[in-house]
This record gives sequence, C-alpha cells and structure tokens, in this order.
Amino acid sequence: MTRQEQLELKKIACRVRMGVLTSTHAAKAGHPGGSLSAAEALTYLYFKEMRLDPADPKWDGRDRFVLSKGHAAPALYAALALRGYFPVEDLATLRHTDSYLQGHPSMNLVPGVDMSTGSLGQGVSAACGMALGAKYKGQDLRVYTLLGDGELQEGEVWEAAMFAAHYKLDDLCLLADLNGLQIDGPVARVMDPAPVDEKFRAFGFFVQVIDGHSFEALEAAFAAARAEKGRPSAILLKTTKGKGVSYMENQVGWHGKAPGDAEYEQGMAELTAALKELEGETV
Repeated sequence: MTRQEQLELKKIACRVRMGVLTSTHAAKAGHPGGSLSAAEALTYLYFKEMRLDPADPKWDGRDRFVLSKGHAAPALYAALALRGYFPVEDLATLRHTDSYLQGHPSMNLVPGVDMSTGSLGQGVSAACGMALGAKYKGQDLRVYTLLGDGELQEGEVWEAAMFAAHYKLDDLCLLADLNGLQIDGPVARVMDPAPVDEKFRAFGFFVQVIDGHSFEALEAAFAAARAEKGRPSAILLKTTKGKGVSYMENQVGWHGKAPGDAEYEQGMAELTAALKELEGETV
C-alpha cells in the first residue's frame, strides 16, 4: 500500500466516524462506541479488501460480509453509503419510522447487506454457512465476519469456530473487535474470554493479533489470511472503544447511548479537524 492509498483510507475512516455520529444523533439512539472502534476495519474491507460492486449488490461473485455484532450497524451503514450503495444523506434516517436503515442491518432492506443480524453469536454461524456453500459450489470468493469481544462470551461463537475448523473453511476470515468494553462494563470483569488468541488457535484457526486502527497492519494481516490454506483465519483487532471522539474513548457509557446536540457538535468538530489535518498532508 502506498502512502497516498493509506492517507485516503484514513480520510474515509474519518468520514465513517462522522457518519456514525450523524446517524446516532439523528436517531437519538444507537451504538456509537463499538461502531467507532470498527471504522478502520470496515473501511479497509469495503475500500481495499473485498471484491464487490455497489451497482450490483447481489452479484454472485462478490465477497460476503456479515456484521455479527449487528448493533454496530451505524459504522456499516456509513461504509456502505460512502462506497456508493445508497446516498450518504440517508444516514440521518437511522432508526426512523419507515427508514430502511434500522438499528440492526436487514438483508431485505439495505443494499449491500448480506445477512440480517442482531442476535449476538448468530452472525458468525451464518458466515460459516456462506463459506461452506461457496466451497461446495466451487466459487472463488471469501467470507468475512466481524464480532465484538463481548460477543465472544456466546457459546454459539465457539460452536461455529469448531464447525469452521472441521470443514477447513480457509475462505472464512473472522475479525474480532477487541475494544475491551461491553454494555455491562469491562469485558474482563463481566466474563473474560481471554486468552482469545490461544482459544482460536486451539479450535484450529490461523490467528493474528494486530492494531485494529493501523491500515498497514490490516493490509499485512488480510494478505496472510488469504495465503493461509486448509484452515480458517481469525484476525484479532486491538482497538479503542469510541475511537476518534475524545469524550467517548474508553468510556463504557457510550456503548449504547446517542450523543446529544452539544456532544454531537463537539464530536463533529473533532472529526472535522482530524479530516482537515489529513487533507493537508502531503506524500
């Protein structure tokens, strides 16, 4: 990846964060914290990693993505809108009556959404089914799924992990957003899933632990995952909950609370300043 490409991705990630604030503020509801921590991962997936066509969302040869932590829909919607699946202006309709952008993504309503999710633990199972189906059909595609670290407390996640390893789903790439906080408090206090890396290795995964906010690290990890044969991959993302908005960073209260007017203005001012700084950089 060139420095220019990395700079462009950083700009997009900043705009994804702006979309998260815009949508949750307009909805007066939503989950900004875990959406903000996933901005770089979703940006890299939709603007660098995955084969897709916004003009043909149901193209059979596309790579698939399943947002297993479906409450992070504001970040997914922002990435999809910026990628051209639907107008960016529609982000402000999040959770509104009659809007197609509801609190959890629906494959029947939202262009670019491959699986309806919301019940934690279930998305990764759907992704496993997609990956196995692609293998049976001889399709050259990859399936990606993003989970939260609180979600790793769900037994279904580990049933799916066992399934993925047993069927040698090397077309599956699982990403875990390890921001350390869930709705009830620190993940380590509520029910600690650590050591997550050793657990996935024990289940038969090729495991990488990286800085989830580094595009260089994401590029290297996805390249290594694509090259791995005979077993599924897990990329564990070390992230900061609420990343990019100072008063939300590492604050568990922003897991499922929307910013008010003053908080929205402050957050957007910070992100606007960050974007302006990026736009002023030269390579």
